[in-house]
Amino acid sequence: MEHHLPSTPGNVHWGLWDAALPPVLRIASGDRVTIETLSGEPEDMPEPASGFQVLPDHKEVLATTSRGPGPHLLTGPIYVEGAEPGDVLEVRLLDIKFRTDWGWNLQLPFWGTLPEDFPELRRLHIPLDRDRNIAKMPWGQELPLAPFFGNFGVAPAPGWGRLSSTQPRAFGGNMDNKELGVGTTTYFPVFVPGALFSAGDGHGVQGDGEVCLTAIETPLTGTFELHVRKDIKLTTPRAEKPDAWITMGFDEDLDDAVKQALRDMIALVCEHSGISRQDAYTLCSLAADLRVTQMVDLNKGIHCVLPKAHLPRR
Repeated sequence: MEHHLPSTPGNVHWGLWDAALPPVLRIASGDRVTIETLSGEPEDMPEPASGFQVLPDHKEVLATTSRGPGPHLLTGPIYVEGAEPGDVLEVRLLDIKFRTDWGWNLQLPFWGTLPEDFPELRRLHIPLDRDRNIAKMPWGQELPLAPFFGNFGVAPAPGWGRLSSTQPRAFGGNMDNKELGVGTTTYFPVFVPGALFSAGDGHGVQGDGEVCLTAIETPLTGTFELHVRKDIKLTTPRAEKPDAWITMGFDEDLDDAVKQALRDMIALVCEHSGISRQDAYTLCSLAADLRVTQMVDLNKGIHCVLPKAHLPRR
């Protein structure tokens, strides 16, 4: 079955992940849902004189929704029938469409990778040419767009309470991983009945690291297919592309994030191939790539990418 979830007031929560949020939609495992998302707080909106299209529901959500501890607008949560704690939610991203003709990029004092070098506030509103799939940068460059959702996942464990939308954690959240675009499947450990999936934080394009604090942030519509998996056990998110496996680590210390992502890749290799952990460690040293996902969300991110062609067969 197919569903549509608009980004209207009541369907969007602002700045938080919380297992106590009631679901706004219930679906069956295997259903598809097209989710409208928003991106931008009041200060991020372009001036009316700019001529940019601002979505009416964006204005309505900002005017009527209570803000949590973080900045992101997230559509959901969605209850997936049959999902129970200990299961895995398989999230297939089938399609992304841009909703507006602009995006924004922010440099904020005391944030980013080089806050000591760039202490000033700067907010850019960047035109998006959806027909040509490019962003028109203010210095004259045209930059190809490659959209994905920076912030998506399942509800955290109830005992964790209300969490900011800023930090990525074991339930997903603000992963800001540019690899997770159309055609990617992401697997999340489930912590609550129904999984309670949400998505938002649309990105038009981003480099690994997201070094100045943000990507080109922009409202997106995504089509997802959600499956409950009872045959998989995970403690952190993983992702799969047609040609590669991806594991992820999140920690304030980049070294510890590396260890998380690498340990999970070693476990993945062992699960799929049956080789020993020590052999898998060697394989990762020879064939896997560690990449810095983002440096700016308090919990930094690392993702480890292993081409499927280099995964031994059982």
